[in-house]
Amino acid sequence: MRLVYFLLMLTFTFSSQALHGKESQEHRVIILTDIEADPDDTQSLIRLFLYANQIDIKGLIATTSCWHKAEVNPNSIMKVIKAYGKVQPNLTKHENGFPKAKTLLQLVKSGLPKYGMLGVGDGNDSEGSNWIIKELEKNDDRPLWISVWGGVNTLAQALRTIESTRDKEEAKRLIAKLRVYTISDQDDSGIWIRNKFPDLFYIVSPSDHYGSATWIAINSVIDNIDNKTISNAWLAQNIQQGHGPLGAAYPDVAWGVEGDTPAFLSLIPNGLNVAENPAWGGWGGRYALYKPDFIENKEGSSGSGVPYEPETRAIWTDTEDSYTPYIPKQFGRTVKSHETAFKSNKATLWRWRDDFQNDFAARIDWSTQPYKKANHPPVPMLDHSERITVKSAEGFQLSASTSYDPDGDNLSFLWFQYPEVGSYKQAIKLGPPENAHAIYGTAPEVEKEETIHIILRVTDKGKPQLSRYKRIILTVEPK
Repeated sequence: MRLVYFLLMLTFTFSSQALHGKESQEHRVIILTDIEADPDDTQSLIRLFLYANQIDIKGLIATTSCWHKAEVNPNSIMKVIKAYGKVQPNLTKHENGFPKAKTLLQLVKSGLPKYGMLGVGDGNDSEGSNWIIKELEKNDDRPLWISVWGGVNTLAQALRTIESTRDKEEAKRLIAKLRVYTISDQDDSGIWIRNKFPDLFYIVSPSDHYGSATWIAINSVIDNIDNKTISNAWLAQNIQQGHGPLGAAYPDVAWGVEGDTPAFLSLIPNGLNVAENPAWGGWGGRYALYKPDFIENKEGSSGSGVPYEPETRAIWTDTEDSYTPYIPKQFGRTVKSHETAFKSNKATLWRWRDDFQNDFAARIDWSTQPYKKANHPPVPMLDHSERITVKSAEGFQLSASTSYDPDGDNLSFLWFQYPEVGSYKQAIKLGPPENAHAIYGTAPEVEKEETIHIILRVTDKGKPQLSRYKRIILTVEPK
């Protein structure tokens, strides 16, 4: 009987892993960076390596951009990796799976020191473009994310080579595995890619100037909120000084802090991010799939100096959230609604900014602190499925009573609807209180099936405070 029980449990375990394997897989990514064009690429690399056990880094390619047209700087990538190597052994005391520095050094490649489309065409293959193709051709069913922090011509050349050297079906299969998130257009090959490969998954904010892009919210000062976690004083205290070799390597802000980081934030497994569906929102912002028509760009160029060209097909691009933050309350219930409601594409990203900044600060602590002296994220646990079906106007209960913190910290709970994400856009009755471990809600009256996304945010009271999430998708059926 013991043997039978053991075999049944083993079968259940493997079945469960097979069922949930896709969700638990690390996203694989290749970084294209115009490092040395702005100190923010170095800043973003330092943050990236602190998640190197949760994101499967497959390439680090030095490229050009409109700011950095005639040179590439792979040695600058290597410099950051060497600083990471000094702290990698300590990082493994906190979580498993951090790769050794020598492994990451083998992933450093170069694109051509040519700007934009000057580097695309016959004779323009590079170790960077060849590396992208090599990774695409591996026997790996996972999508390959290309996180673009500068120009994208290295990817453009890889796509051109695939199209000209593979048969049509093979080229289509390879290109279908690509997912591109690029920080606006920083050379003229981005629009060429989108026009030439209309089925390619592509996230970009090709707006009239950098100030209107979604990603800029990572370093935008927003009126009527506390912006301290992007301040120079906060960075000096929590990242740069007294946090080991990686912190010491983090340069001062020159233009804007970590403008490239949103290109990989959505790949971090935090319970909120769903990278394959940018419309669901997450740390990297929220995007909608449509063909934009930026009227202000009919003539001239973007803020990056890249000539404007109209989009010819749907892309994942800017969309808005209407967001009213919850803020601390001194007495009674611990949270209350902010007096200001915000509505913008930037709100899709900065609404999570304090959470991912605190997460960064905690992980850089890991590079020098023993486990017991550092903070680690809480673990939200639902007492029910993440997908629930109810009838029109029915009540329902959500509960996360078994959530826990690995450090034994006290936990705070916050439940809220994300109306832009579901098919039902109106506010529903949820609570109060919004901050208990269990909450009651009432489904709206509907005439057709609707979906509603409800987010649970669990935050510990460690230092810094860390948050993780659960996304509950409520399906409401008509009676």
